[in-house]
Amino acid sequence: MSEYAQGMYVARHGPRQAPPVLLIHGSGASGGFWNPVVPALAARHHLIRVDLPGCGKSPPAPSYDVPAQAGRVAALLDDLGLDHVAVVAHSSGGYIATALAEQRPGLVGSLALISAGPRPDALLRQPFILRVLLAPPLGPLLWTRRTDAMIRKGIGAAAARPVHLPDDVVADVRNITYRSMRTVLRRNTAYIAERSVPERLAALRLPVQVIFGAADPRWDPASARLYEAVPDARVELLPGVGHLPMMEAPETVGELLLSFMATSQRRP
Repeated sequence: MSEYAQGMYVARHGPRQAPPVLLIHGSGASGGFWNPVVPALAARHHLIRVDLPGCGKSPPAPSYDVPAQAGRVAALLDDLGLDHVAVVAHSSGGYIATALAEQRPGLVGSLALISAGPRPDALLRQPFILRVLLAPPLGPLLWTRRTDAMIRKGIGAAAARPVHLPDDVVADVRNITYRSMRTVLRRNTAYIAERSVPERLAALRLPVQVIFGAADPRWDPASARLYEAVPDARVELLPGVGHLPMMEAPETVGELLLSFMATSQRRP
């Protein structure tokens, strides 16, 4: 089932009476990036997938500040009458998930962060195609002229294994404007520059699962160890996996998430 709420496209899967799980995608992506893990998770959980504002099927928003994005997600969960939700987030979606827990701790029961760079100095030199697409002077010109093949190549450059991108997911990415993308990237950087993600998580005292690809070309895989400073955090490095673990190793990611959520939901 799909709908629009709080200015965002929302897709829901699995039994409504099951424990709720919110899936938040990263920059330059959409809720469709979760497709490979949806069947396994929806068998046991009520999944809520969002397209963040300006991404996929959702219209642009007046602000892309991370706290503002988190506020919209909180309002969505309120509209759905949900609380104590397990939040699973990819890449910079992890910043929105963390800000959500900071703003509304009662809404978030646990956090699973996949490929979420912990602080600005962990960012690697980006693959060439991404540098060209995201920076002046060529970026603004090439962005509007992106072919399906170019979009697939750009996404594939973030992976260490081949990934399958259905046409509808490519169309979701095409809907993202250059201006929105650049603004989102700046706001994300500002959020983790102000205070690193591990520092923020350590103050929250929530169950935390961190999954990182050991061959991530965007964020230094060694930086995943910074999350070990978070009390009781589980940190998993996946060999031979890049920045898109849920697409590159969906079975492994699904198993890790189900195990983590089963354990964290039993906590008092």
